[in-house]
Amino acid sequence: MLNTIKPFIAASIALFMATILVIINLYFNEIAIFWIAMLWIFLFAAILVMLVQFIHAEKEIHSYSSQLTANKERLTNEIKHRLWAEKTTAEAKVKSQIVDENFPVLLAYFNTDQRCRYHNRIFRRWFGLKPDQIDGLLLEEFANEEFSSSIKNNLKDILSGKTIYEERILKSTKGFPYIFTEQYVPHLDNKGKAIGFYTLHSPCAQDKKRIISTKTNQNDHTAKPATEHDNVDAAKTITHETSHAGITADRIVQAIKGGEFNLYCQKIISLDSKSESPVRYEILIRMAEEENNLMPPGSFLPLVDQFKMMPQLDRWVANHIIQWLASHSKENRPVLCLNVASDTLSDKTFIKFIQDKIFHVKIPANLLCFEIEEFDAKSKPIETIFFSDKIHELGCYVTLCSFGHSASSMDLLKKLKIDFLKIDGSIVCNMLYDDEDLLRMKGINQIARKLNIKTIAELVETDETIAKLREIGIDYAQGFGIAQPTALDSLNAEIPKKNIDSIHYSE
Repeated sequence: MLNTIKPFIAASIALFMATILVIINLYFNEIAIFWIAMLWIFLFAAILVMLVQFIHAEKEIHSYSSQLTANKERLTNEIKHRLWAEKTTAEAKVKSQIVDENFPVLLAYFNTDQRCRYHNRIFRRWFGLKPDQIDGLLLEEFANEEFSSSIKNNLKDILSGKTIYEERILKSTKGFPYIFTEQYVPHLDNKGKAIGFYTLHSPCAQDKKRIISTKTNQNDHTAKPATEHDNVDAAKTITHETSHAGITADRIVQAIKGGEFNLYCQKIISLDSKSESPVRYEILIRMAEEENNLMPPGSFLPLVDQFKMMPQLDRWVANHIIQWLASHSKENRPVLCLNVASDTLSDKTFIKFIQDKIFHVKIPANLLCFEIEEFDAKSKPIETIFFSDKIHELGCYVTLCSFGHSASSMDLLKKLKIDFLKIDGSIVCNMLYDDEDLLRMKGINQIARKLNIKTIAELVETDETIAKLREIGIDYAQGFGIAQPTALDSLNAEIPKKNIDSIHYSE
């Protein structure tokens, strides 16, 4: 209470003294000068005390103001650091999910006791195990001797800080051979001591030159130069005697002729709620072997491309899709998007093949959309322009995929007839955290609108990304945040069928 009234005591005394002096001056002129002088002294003393209090209060206010400003700056910096940390965490989470879900490498981390502390989805799928069946376990407790032998043999070198590179053949649970490039990377602390190591097992395509060279070394003969052939028979001849080394052209030919593939589809939604455009799906292909053994999606495609058989595979996919569309009622047919390989762009008979199939089963051509990679369009501009022109003449759609890597990408839009522009997923993922990528997204969308081209954002993972895409004005979205890939046959439950058995495959 004293601290509350203390600042007002001097002011009260000064006011009281001033009041007494006024009263004396008006009504009591006979009072001695001594007492009047004393009153004036008390008045000036009270005023002096008030002045000292005022100066002290100003100093305290200034001190508190400085402290408040410093606290405000510190709080602002803390908020900035927190936002940066949240942004970094969110970005790392997205990238980590991309690595975990899509990166076609068996990735794992082990401590010095060889206990597994991290594993991605592909690593789990190779063994056919759930996360809790691997977490914290020794390598030998869930991996067979064939898989773990290389790590055991090189463990001493790995823990000494060396990065080990190897290449060997590993067989799947069904005995199907895959060539793997293996890397064992030590994890060092700040003192240079290994506290664990990463294992990366990458499935890779066979190199014909390497196969021939290996065979020659084994037989101690001089290797003949390897040549490239565009037909299946030549590829079969080259690799027929080396089937023991891994996947051969014979195996790929057998898979294509036997239809040993599973077709999946991933939904592409319109971001405009008022849009009445038909449902769209991108067609994805898996080899039956890799699905049964849970291999990385598409790990066989480099081999198909290596043996120059992508046109044959694309024909198989296109034929199967056209049959599928013909087997469903007209009211419920979706638009299906098919990827076109680089070699298929050069195959002028492919367009005639599509034309004959569409005419034979009598389906609208606008139910098919062919997707071309930007890299292939740049590397084969003449073939791509011819392909897009002829496909448009049939009435099919064309999509340019993985768009936006460089400024030169814009030149493609002036030369190609395309209906849809699929923006590269790396730009889509980073636009929430990178102003440059956000501006790039907006720029691509503006140019596409001027050219009357619809835009598709791929690799969409979160609701925040979807909201930002709507704000920008992107037309369509695709990704795990929209829908997971599902088997094409699962759409049969949603779409009334005609008699699919009445349509047969013909090469």
